[in-house]
Amino acid sequence: MVQLLGELFEYVLAIDALTVELILELRHPILTNLMTSVTGLGSVAAGLAVVGLFYLAEWREEFLVTLIALSITAVVVAVLMTVVQRPFPTQPVCLTDGAGTPTTSFPSGHAAAVTAYAMVARNSDELPFRSVATLAAVVAVSRIYLGTHFLSDTVAGIAIGIASVMIAERVLACTDLDAVFRKLPQ
Repeated sequence: MVQLLGELFEYVLAIDALTVELILELRHPILTNLMTSVTGLGSVAAGLAVVGLFYLAEWREEFLVTLIALSITAVVVAVLMTVVQRPFPTQPVCLTDGAGTPTTSFPSGHAAAVTAYAMVARNSDELPFRSVATLAAVVAVSRIYLGTHFLSDTVAGIAIGIASVMIAERVLACTDLDAVFRKLPQ
């Protein structure tokens, strides 16, 4: 079993390395500007803005599912980054730096967050699912393109985003939403 897991891990690393090589060949200044522009939509600040907008718009279910899902995502991503300690792709792949950059690459919190938005939109009467899902896909790809994550980091982030929304929906299915909203400030 351990040998099988080792082989699987080596296979994932090989795919990650091939993806890095492909990205280096595809880089173009216009595409880099686009990716740099959209990648921030998966940030913590963007998540707070999304939750706040849902609350102000009185989109009750979207607000609660997103709030719970992003909370779950934040905890899971922080724990995995601390435990796994996977280094970022090395230069010249990594185009981002600065105080806002996480210290490890696994998993992608940005990919987890934008996937959560897309999962919330799939059941929403208010949100355009196709547009949100397309934007989520572009943000997830931007994390790989900009070299802040490997492909496997981003895939793990997507899985975390999906799971966090599924858990949030299960929690809320057992909750009286009217009672929750009566307790929130108007």
